[in-house]
Amino acid sequence: MTDTTPIVHDRIREGLLRKAGLSTAQIEDALRTERETGQQLDQVLVGKNLLPEVKCLQFFADLLGLEFRPSLEGTGVPALFIQQIPVQFARTHGLIAIEDTGGLIRVATPRPLEMQPMDDLATLLGREVEAVLVPRAEITNLINRAYRHKADGVDEALQDVKDTDIVSIAENIQESEDLLDANKAPVIKLVNMLLFQALKLRASDIHLQPYADRLQVRMRIDGVLYDMEAIPKRAQEAIVSRVKVMGKMDIAERRLPQDGRASIRVGDGDVDVRISSVPVAGGERVVFRILDKTTKIYSLDQIGLSTDSQRTIQRYINYSHGVIFVTGPTGSGKTTTLYACLDAINAPELNILTIEDPVEYNLDGISQVQVNTKKGLTFAAGLRSFLRQDPDVMMVGEVRDNETADIAIRAALTGHLVFSTVHTNDSASTVTRLIDIGVEPYLVSSSLLLVIAQRLLRTVCPNCREPVTPNQQQRYFLEDLKLVPEQFPDGKLMIGRGCDECFRSGFAGRTAIYEVMPIDTHIQEQIVNKATASQIKRGALERGLRTLRMDGVTKLLAGQTTPEEVLRVTQLDVI
Repeated sequence: MTDTTPIVHDRIREGLLRKAGLSTAQIEDALRTERETGQQLDQVLVGKNLLPEVKCLQFFADLLGLEFRPSLEGTGVPALFIQQIPVQFARTHGLIAIEDTGGLIRVATPRPLEMQPMDDLATLLGREVEAVLVPRAEITNLINRAYRHKADGVDEALQDVKDTDIVSIAENIQESEDLLDANKAPVIKLVNMLLFQALKLRASDIHLQPYADRLQVRMRIDGVLYDMEAIPKRAQEAIVSRVKVMGKMDIAERRLPQDGRASIRVGDGDVDVRISSVPVAGGERVVFRILDKTTKIYSLDQIGLSTDSQRTIQRYINYSHGVIFVTGPTGSGKTTTLYACLDAINAPELNILTIEDPVEYNLDGISQVQVNTKKGLTFAAGLRSFLRQDPDVMMVGEVRDNETADIAIRAALTGHLVFSTVHTNDSASTVTRLIDIGVEPYLVSSSLLLVIAQRLLRTVCPNCREPVTPNQQQRYFLEDLKLVPEQFPDGKLMIGRGCDECFRSGFAGRTAIYEVMPIDTHIQEQIVNKATASQIKRGALERGLRTLRMDGVTKLLAGQTTPEEVLRVTQLDVI
């Protein structure tokens, strides 16, 4: 091998000079980089912009006697490949079968010199494989098309959807549907596969939105809505009726909003789905809220808290009495934080009770009650009955009115630790909100221990993250955050280019930012004196409060998110 390598390099050098018009210096630079980094030569040439990808692949195809295809439009993927090769393997190595001749399988690859993955593929398939050189973007698109059909079966189910299926959808409905059971009527299978796809994509909501010509499926992933499949209009009635059957709603009622609930099973885990339907022009609009009970409970050191904030929370959650509020808009992770707090103090010697709407996760050793307003079990009624259950710690899902707030605060004054949530913009406005709904200032002052405000920030996709020099717009964003590029490593921001893994958004997953405000003696005096939220916040800032935006800036400097995202999430935060 050692003897032939220089000869191969000489042939490549001559070929590059002749076909690509590269200078000797450029080729020497490329070969040196190849030796020093261990990268394949094709990657070096494309990475250094010495050759465009298409031209590079064409060159290696000629050199190695392989076929080159600039496009895979209209190409099908052999069933054997989809059945036997995991999507992760195909994506990681950029390999997809494009033809099965019986004797061998032809496989598209963007890497002409990378032999190991092709050998692994031949072993997995038990067949001989032959490489066809194709640009990576074309391969990625074909992988997504091929595996989407396998994963969610939406197109396959749609082929079988007939207008008459509406009659059969109510048959064989079990208490807990198994999403992985494909032996169902087409409409049932279609709805199940939409739910399965949403769980796979970590979606929190599915929207079925009727238009004049189609039923549009949309999914909220990491807080942002994305358009998915468009289902033909003829299937709309059948699908909406199936959803209503799942949620035990009235199929005949189409003119009034309805709410329902379903429990579905995926393998061994249960997932709760809240269903809402609203009549709109063009039919009924349906939204599923997905509560995945198989999701693990996070501990305090896993939810994105800084060391100081975590220490503060840890100190206050071990108090024997008082009220701790977590505040933020809907979907900002408040419940996750509350569960992390309860999990941290959960012990056999404590009687912990919760009342929630709905119970999102099951916690061992904690008694959890679900709100049922139709039967009169409201937050206030549940909290009142808790006081007769000899509790040590209580958690109330949300303080919405004067009655609930009053009972929670009086419970804290009689020796109980109470956790709850409230909808406000920041920590200081939580205090004024309680007074606005009718709680006496002296009760708020003497019972409130700690307020935690939070938001969720999207984090940069690990698959396509790259450092970039900030452009003019990003510099303006940094100015708004009182930052300069020099504060970042090498003066570069970390952003996501956008890839198939993150729906071209550049973001994947979320982390929380926090504003943790202990109620000290200064704030207690301000509460009694009916100070405004901005006065309370200004005073707290002088004594070291870190605002949501400050916490966001810390995560930005650490390369976890982008300036635009910090500004989007903290736009109501005043420093």
